[in-house]
Amino acid sequence: MSGLAPGLYLVATPIGSARDITLRALDILREADVLAAEDTRVLRRLLEIHGVPLAGRPVMSYHDHNGERMRPRLLTVLAEGKSVAYASDAGTPLIADPGYALAKSVSEAGHLVTTAPGPSAALAALSLSGLPTDRFLFAGFLPSSGGARSTALAELGRVPATLVFFETAQRCALSIREMIARLGDRDGALCRELTKRFEEVRRGKLSDLLNGVISDPPRGEIVLVVDRDRSEVGEAGIEVALREALETMSVKDAAKVVSEAVGAPRRDVYQMALRLGRD
Repeated sequence: MSGLAPGLYLVATPIGSARDITLRALDILREADVLAAEDTRVLRRLLEIHGVPLAGRPVMSYHDHNGERMRPRLLTVLAEGKSVAYASDAGTPLIADPGYALAKSVSEAGHLVTTAPGPSAALAALSLSGLPTDRFLFAGFLPSSGGARSTALAELGRVPATLVFFETAQRCALSIREMIARLGDRDGALCRELTKRFEEVRRGKLSDLLNGVISDPPRGEIVLVVDRDRSEVGEAGIEVALREALETMSVKDAAKVVSEAVGAPRRDVYQMALRLGRD
């Protein structure tokens, strides 16, 4: 038995540079009784790079296509009092990766579920985008069908936060074109091959990004980051937003949230919130 407490350990793995793995992640991969991975070949290669021996431990495959079959086997392992390390293909497990159903089942069965946090393509792109990071929404991959994609974008367009999407190189132009149609020509960033040799960040209006994608198609793994709606909001619109916020927030908090959402000076919004609070 290992020195780890019995349970499921979600291990974040590098999204590009193999040296981005954390020391704690390596400790868990070295000590776990059983290793599970979205792609066992990728995990074996990572262990080889960092000199982590398998030492006869089982390496089990767990992905979208075999989850129903593999979950009972992993739950049996945990019921025997063993520790299981689950590693994603790249990045943080469960973030646009398989594993949600596994973690949920393990938790419901009363076993420990914990994480060794680390690399995340969504957070790396957000950091490099040059767009506001005070509030953001990770939207994952947009639906593949046109109608569902349009509906999703229409809903996301009302979110007062920076939007983060995963996208494929093949669909990149299509998605940006629909973003312009549904969200408007907002500021954005196209981040590709993060932490890898050909890392690139393109910033500008969505129309500029679209022209760049058409003239110089990007390759590799892509994250699109899109600013919140910055269209001018009138005084009446700010008042409506403040009245809604004041139902559940203090004057100070309501002013902060609304000013950030509409891009209005906080002092002006705060004065309006004070007036509405007195009313």
